[in-house]
Amino acid sequence: MNTPKTTARTAPWPPVEPPERVRRLPSWVLNHVAMRANRVVASHLEHSGRRSDYAVLASLEESGPASQAELARRLAIDRGDLVGLLDRITEEGLARREPDTSDKRRNVITVTPDGRDKLVQLDKEIEAAQEDLLRPLDPDERTLLIDLLWRLLFNPATE
Repeated sequence: MNTPKTTARTAPWPPVEPPERVRRLPSWVLNHVAMRANRVVASHLEHSGRRSDYAVLASLEESGPASQAELARRLAIDRGDLVGLLDRITEEGLARREPDTSDKRRNVITVTPDGRDKLVQLDKEIEAAQEDLLRPLDPDERTLLIDLLWRLLFNPATE
């Protein structure tokens, strides 16, 4: 495999000049690309929201209202962590909790009109972050990258 030699750059990327045998490890490269992606997205959302807000609002918009447990499953978020996130976005008026009509012990989370407006704003910022992150790739390479990453993510043999 021909791995590109990294060049010395100023912080924050790359964090180190790894040895060749490390540069050849897909796990190392994926991890560092993920860290870079997180920084790029966080930078774009610095003044407007959080990635977790985006995920919750997008899930509610696309899949409809959900119980807290169902929302946690959809997003692979710890249920305890989700409670704090929902507390914040309901206080901000982006979503609302209502008793489930079929089971009064549960709450159903619904996106509000303000939440939909916020999602439109976040969509634009997330799209800009993706463009920054994927700028070195042409459209076909971007599609291929996404396809390959999905195959890795959903391959049960990898665990």
